[in-house]
Amino acid sequence: MNSMHTFARRAGFAAVVLLLLVIGAFPALAQKDTLILAVGGENTEGYDPLLGWGNYGNPLFHSTLFKRDATLNIVPDLATKRQLSADKKVWTITIRDDVQFSDGTPLTAEDVAFTYNKGLEAGGKIDLSPLVKAEATDSRTVKLHLSQPDITFVQHLVTLGIVPRTQYGPAYGRNPVGSGPYKLVRWDEGQQLVVEANERYYGHKPQIKKLVFLFADEDAALAAARAGQVDVLGVPSNLAAQDIGGMRLHVVKSVDNRGLMFPVVPDEGRTTPSGAPIGNDVTADIAIRKAVNYALDRQALVAGVLDGFGRPAYGVVDDLPWDNPAVRFADNDPEKARDILEAAGWKDTDGDGIREKNGRKAEFTIIYNAKDSLRQGLALAASDMLRPVGIHAVPKGENWDRIKTRLTHSQVVVYGFGDHSPLEMYKLYHTPGPDPMYWNAGFYSNPVVDSHLENARSAESFEASIPHWQKAQWDGTTGFTVPGDAAWAWMVNLDHTYFVNKCLDVGTSQMEPHGHGWPITANIVEWTWTCD
Repeated sequence: MNSMHTFARRAGFAAVVLLLLVIGAFPALAQKDTLILAVGGENTEGYDPLLGWGNYGNPLFHSTLFKRDATLNIVPDLATKRQLSADKKVWTITIRDDVQFSDGTPLTAEDVAFTYNKGLEAGGKIDLSPLVKAEATDSRTVKLHLSQPDITFVQHLVTLGIVPRTQYGPAYGRNPVGSGPYKLVRWDEGQQLVVEANERYYGHKPQIKKLVFLFADEDAALAAARAGQVDVLGVPSNLAAQDIGGMRLHVVKSVDNRGLMFPVVPDEGRTTPSGAPIGNDVTADIAIRKAVNYALDRQALVAGVLDGFGRPAYGVVDDLPWDNPAVRFADNDPEKARDILEAAGWKDTDGDGIREKNGRKAEFTIIYNAKDSLRQGLALAASDMLRPVGIHAVPKGENWDRIKTRLTHSQVVVYGFGDHSPLEMYKLYHTPGPDPMYWNAGFYSNPVVDSHLENARSAESFEASIPHWQKAQWDGTTGFTVPGDAAWAWMVNLDHTYFVNKCLDVGTSQMEPHGHGWPITANIVEWTWTCD
């Protein structure tokens, strides 16, 4: 979640001077073999795939078994072929025999098996729970044994970067060794990441030999771009409608969405094992959740908060192959919202403009990351749109860590998700465990939806899984979307906006997942400098 729009707006003259001093250390800036990028915040946990690096977007320093092309088709990377056993419980992967890590160590099936086994052991940000074990049967073949059929496991073959078994340790993320197109050569924490092309890379050799990723706040990065010191700049949509000399706007469609997560269970005094309170008596009422969805004017949110760089969101997988068009509905309908509330017994009996039911006001807090101006704008706009229907929604900025650890199960939260995999639906809507963190933070549970999601994962093929994913959204009777349980109020899908040097051709960008910034590097080996 290292988007440019999450940077604090605290830069002044001193910050700009520091940034330009940092850039000044690289006189090759104007040459075609070096680029300066300000596309997002640094990954403070380090660049370790087993801790989630590359899960949204491109791992850059690491190879994956497969990858996605510009149209999101799965194509080979390290792997030359894959085969799924008749019982759908064993993936057999054959890998290339000409791959080395950046230190010259050969990459073999033992490294692949180590990566998957270690990832299973690590847990956390990558969920390899269907995996029982990975075993290398020879130097080029690895078998991934699953506990049960799970066609979605193929997604992990696309996202998990392979690490060297002989080099991996607790400090690996600070100095990663991989087999990707680039290698990390210097990390000045809080300032910059210097990356050079990996001369041992087996794939298409990138023309751009050096990348310098700047970690600067929004104002300092903009100042550097205006001074001609940045080649690729990621900006939030509200800063995209401007001119920067020598640069052009590059707009990328994404599945990066923002929505209101509702606690769907009442407050009964329960807490998670970590002590966070669970439940909200207002949003546990489906009438409130449906009314919010119908009252929101999503096109106005796109126009007013995103400055037109985006599109309305009705679900978590809009416009992907497993999207169910039946979940679309006509929003900006305050009259329908009022009718829903009236029918459910929410009435304004004291004339204060806020409905109540059984002595409880139709009010809740909308929590957003206080450092994220876009989420703040969405929270404020949603509050304004809900007031005319008698719902009092109070926007409140909070520290992100406090949101995740204390507030996420009892308050309405502006969250962002969006992935190239339908597995995200399972994480967000399948009945959760006792302490789910921000995956299904609202404790949504529907046994019919669970069945559809489980059938999708155990389908005969990925194509055969798609109808099950669609039924989980809405099967004509129930589902997690607005026609059904309205577990969320999805609001907008972002366009990712970048300013790019007019001499730089970044090729065709794939539709990006959540995480504005780093995903633009997914096709970086194709980038070319077009000026003399």
